[in-house]
Amino acid sequence: MPLWRIFHPENSLTQEDREGIANAITESNHEFVHIPRFFVNVFFHEMPEGTMFVGGKVTTNFIRIVTDTIAVAMPTTEMRAAAMSGTEAFLAPFIKDKGYDWELHFDETPRDLWRVQGLIAPDQGTEAAELWYRENKPVPWYDVEPILAR
Repeated sequence: MPLWRIFHPENSLTQEDREGIANAITESNHEFVHIPRFFVNVFFHEMPEGTMFVGGKVTTNFIRIVTDTIAVAMPTTEMRAAAMSGTEAFLAPFIKDKGYDWELHFDETPRDLWRVQGLIAPDQGTEAAELWYRENKPVPWYDVEPILAR
C-alpha cells in the first residue's frame, strides 16, 4: 500500500489534475510494482495562502509529495532510483511542466505494521497475493482456497 499525500497551494490543481495524478500513481504502482489498485491511496491537501513556508518564507509555488510505501520494499539503489525518476516523469505534466517547485520523498514502513481491513497482506509473489491483485480487494486467508477454485 503506498500512501501518497500531496500538499499543494490553493487552486493549483484542478479536479482533472487530481484525477490524472491519482490515476497515474495508481496505474504505475499496479503495472510496475504489481500490486492491486485498491492498495493505492492518494490524498490531496490544498493549503490556503500563507500556510506553506519554505526556508522560513511563505510560498505559493511549491508542491510537496510525501509517499509511504508498505506493500513492496525497494531494497536496492537501482530500484529506488527507478522509483524516483519514474515518479518524477509521470508527475511532470501536472507539476514541473506547470512551473511549480516541488519536493518528493518516499518513506518505507515495515510490512508487519500494516493491515488491510484487519488482514495481514500476503507476501508478494504468492498465490494469495495474485488473488488480491486479480480480485482487487482483500480476501481473508481462510477464503483463499474456495476463491482460487473458481
